[in-house]
Amino acid sequence: MGKGRLLTILVGATVILFVPLVAMLFTKEVKWTLFDFLVAGILLVGTGLVLELILRKVKEAKYKLLASIVLLVLFILIWTELSVGIFGTPIAGN
Repeated sequence: MGKGRLLTILVGATVILFVPLVAMLFTKEVKWTLFDFLVAGILLVGTGLVLELILRKVKEAKYKLLASIVLLVLFILIWTELSVGIFGTPIAGN
């Protein structure tokens, strides 16, 4: 992986993590801890790195698209479970 793509993934994750950080400055309803930022950062960077791996290693376009969609759906489900606990698993955030 080139340094440019890795930098893009890291900067993208950082920019996304600035949203709750800034929200915490303006409202008491957003209460993230350092652990929340750490977990979200790992989830964002991990998803970005796996997506990069998919885009590099999978040759056929339809499989590349399918794997990317599955990864993004999995990311959204995990993020949602961590934030509001839609499935009621032990990792639920609520």
